[in-house]
Amino acid sequence: MVDGRVLLDGGAPLLPHMHRMGLDPGDIAVVFITHFHGDHTLGLPPFVLHRVFVDRRPLTFVGPAGIEDYLEKLWEVSWGPDWKRVMRPQFKVRYLTARPSGSAAGVKYETVKLDHGTMGSNGYRIHMNGKVVAYSGDTEPTAPLDKLVNRADVAIVEATGPGDVFSHMSWENAAKLRKRHPSTRFLFNHVYSGSTTGAVKDMQVIEV
Repeated sequence: MVDGRVLLDGGAPLLPHMHRMGLDPGDIAVVFITHFHGDHTLGLPPFVLHRVFVDRRPLTFVGPAGIEDYLEKLWEVSWGPDWKRVMRPQFKVRYLTARPSGSAAGVKYETVKLDHGTMGSNGYRIHMNGKVVAYSGDTEPTAPLDKLVNRADVAIVEATGPGDVFSHMSWENAAKLRKRHPSTRFLFNHVYSGSTTGAVKDMQVIEV
């Protein structure tokens, strides 16, 4: 989460973590989705349930082509026939396919297409309070990633594990990326085992 109102992907357990940290799920104005893999989206159904029954402020999702179809199917699988009959009419939502640059819920962003297996992934450069936060989601260590993080104030980038990690970035390549961009502060996530320099912890709050 950035600035209390921008959510970057929605892995599980999203809603319990927000409650533990004292964050209001209703404050989220826009959710940027990088790609449709489960570890980046399956925390969203309980969050959406909150936005249907507890806090009905408008919500925008930005993501790859097909985002509306994918998420509406996810909500329907999660909540069954009651989704369309009872819940969907109360859900104030907009679905936007990410553009090369644009604005959503008052938040300016740029999109960089990253390499990640056959699906690919959207990286985002979020402009807030005069700073740029770059977010990769999942990515391979290819040229578009350097474009994403170049001159960003903060880069939240995956570093899955040591050695050869299919369709992801290794700790070794993460270290090389940071060395190539010394003016950017790197925060590494998606660390599946062990730890590496610069890795963030669950529910860690960082001042930018």
